[in-house]
Amino acid sequence: MTIQYHNPVLLDPSIEGLNIRPDGVYVDVTFGGGGHSKAILNKLNENGRLFGFDQDSDAASNIIDDSRFEFVAANFSHLTQYLKFHHVKSVDGILADFGVSSHQFDTSERGFSIRTEGRLDMRMNQAQSLDAFSVVNEYEEDALCRVFVKYGELRNAKGLARSIIQARAEKELVSTQDLIAIVQPLVPQRIENKVLAQLFQAIRIEVNSELEVLQSFLLQAETCLHTGGRLVCISYHSLEDRLVKRFIHSGNFEGAVKKDFYGNPKVELERVGKLIVPSEEEIRQNRRARSAKLRIAEKR
Repeated sequence: MTIQYHNPVLLDPSIEGLNIRPDGVYVDVTFGGGGHSKAILNKLNENGRLFGFDQDSDAASNIIDDSRFEFVAANFSHLTQYLKFHHVKSVDGILADFGVSSHQFDTSERGFSIRTEGRLDMRMNQAQSLDAFSVVNEYEEDALCRVFVKYGELRNAKGLARSIIQARAEKELVSTQDLIAIVQPLVPQRIENKVLAQLFQAIRIEVNSELEVLQSFLLQAETCLHTGGRLVCISYHSLEDRLVKRFIHSGNFEGAVKKDFYGNPKVELERVGKLIVPSEEEIRQNRRARSAKLRIAEKR
């Protein structure tokens, strides 16, 4: 059974950014509904190859029946390992569309959305043990506060953490609406949705180790690319985009360019073009695109 996903974000500029060679080897590390992958395959000839990574078991229902395509049921932090398994030493392009898919948001039982009720889950890999329920009901106050500050940039992190601790002492917080009910009295109504989105983002990032996984991926992507190969990344919040931007600029996540003995920059990637954001028309057609930022880099 095919599971419906929304239109892929920034489809045309991301495919253009890959600068696809018809006989090249490419990787879509966030396969999802296969929208970006199908567009890549349309650019390849019979000698081209495409690998699609996705750790979400739902994505497997969208596997493309094409001899040039190989689906890898794994997190993209295992990029090098699986390419080696398939006897691929280097590739011509890598595309990554980070964040939560529209399908995951729209499936209430996955617990990603503030708009529908579902169990506190938020796992992108449904086989892993840590979920949002565990974070909310088992983390100590200091740990919750750390998550809310680091991943949600929430100003009232301490108050939110304390309220959750007090509420769960009486009964477990099981659903997304259980959590929302605790938070609502603590924030003004005019910014309620923003704060809830930041809170859910913080918990989701913790559950999925998203920033650690992203850093691991970027380091591997750099080594996997041929000289002249392209890296195309679509980010949805400042924490992701900051890491991508710094890595392209400096080759590390601190942002300071390291230099060799002669003072030359030791950077493997070179930025291609400027930051790309969706058009107003795309945002009207797909609300998920509104916060997307696309960055392109080429291996020196």
